[in-house]
Amino acid sequence: MTPKKVFLTKGVGVHKDKLSSFEVALRNAGIEKCNLVYVSSIFPPNCKMISRAAGTKILRPGQITYCVMSRNETNEPNRLVSASIGIATPADHSNYGYISEHHAFGEKAAVSGEYAEDLAATMLATTLGIPFDPNQAWDERKQFYRASGHIFKTKQICQSTEGNKDGLWTTVLATAVFIID
Repeated sequence: MTPKKVFLTKGVGVHKDKLSSFEVALRNAGIEKCNLVYVSSIFPPNCKMISRAAGTKILRPGQITYCVMSRNETNEPNRLVSASIGIATPADHSNYGYISEHHAFGEKAAVSGEYAEDLAATMLATTLGIPFDPNQAWDERKQFYRASGHIFKTKQICQSTEGNKDGLWTTVLATAVFIID
């Protein structure tokens, strides 16, 4: 059972109850009708990235759905929360890639998303034996990885927001959702 398709989605939810806040975030992401099973960080060989719209059309209520999810929540007013997913795929699509999840407090979406993308690319580079300097800035390493000819593409999705000003639970999530045909 290897997924053939994957899509990225994100959501935010606010509610007085923590669990309900998560449910609202799932609805905002378009995946509330599924029974989600969290899996680790491998992007399957020959897996095709599809749009959120195409992916959510395939999902059926009650379906067991595998995903890599990053989730964060707070009930502290104005506290910045983020959840991000990073993906790195190899140039040779018959090999596997990596999906990373990162969640943080106090990080803007651009920083959190870039960090997740960097994590996935670094995991893939390590697996492929691509030498790199971990002290280099991400933009420099990104160019180096792509120039190596082994890493084809990196991508990220991030949801960030500030905690509700009245102290309601605020949940953010970013998810890579697998489709198994």
